[in-house]
Amino acid sequence: MQSLIWIAFILWAVVLPIWRMRQIERARLRAIVGLQARRGTRVISLIHRQEALSFLGIPLARFINIEDSEQVLRAIRLTPPEMPIDLILHTPGGLVLAADQIARAVRKHPARVTVIVPHYAMSGGTLIALAADEILMDENAVLGPIDPQIGGLPAVSILRAVERKNKDRVDDKTLVLADVAEKALYQMRETVRDILADKLPEAEADRVAEELTGGRWTHDYPIGLEQLQALGLPARGGLPRQVYELMELFPQPTGRRPSVQYVPVETPVPDFRRAWW
Repeated sequence: MQSLIWIAFILWAVVLPIWRMRQIERARLRAIVGLQARRGTRVISLIHRQEALSFLGIPLARFINIEDSEQVLRAIRLTPPEMPIDLILHTPGGLVLAADQIARAVRKHPARVTVIVPHYAMSGGTLIALAADEILMDENAVLGPIDPQIGGLPAVSILRAVERKNKDRVDDKTLVLADVAEKALYQMRETVRDILADKLPEAEADRVAEELTGGRWTHDYPIGLEQLQALGLPARGGLPRQVYELMELFPQPTGRRPSVQYVPVETPVPDFRRAWW
């Protein structure tokens, strides 16, 4: 009897979570196929959410990394040149190298590329969005600044701090950090200018590059749809319902009380008073 209990526990703890994850993966593929059929595009998703690790429920921090860039580049390479691409982005950002590779691959694709942002695409996600022919967003979705960060500190702030001090009183390590920060700022501005070269006039591309990389805002500042349009970027609101349905298939870790709960409008709310009496 004890053996049966242990076998049942192992099945519940190991097999059931794996089966559930496989079911979710199949549902994601079906949703992507349906969205592709509706829009006549190749749909690629780059979605970062915390998901449960195995059956332990340990949350994993997700961001754009080299593995992501390898997979996205492969998906773009396997897409026929004449086929449009929809790239769904939901990310806090990540490695500059990986985001830069994806952005350049997006820019080089011959057919139209639309970046779809259901909620947010910050930092490296914004860099990728700039490379698209169109940015399609939820009305409340945001992008973010792409000012480089050095050791967790804004490159612009490092330079300003050094400028405000007597350089003779600044230690060598800080001076080296400032030198790296200056290079990072230059590289990011040039990258943004290059990505926008065929989308905006040179002066406008320079202005956008300075706005997004120059440290005007904090790194987590939300840049909404109207601000992006004011910058001259090809952003517009309104997403297909299927995009939201796909996002529902990337759940946050279970095993804790949800912070937000609601009853959908189309679901009838039971009359508990009548049931009680």
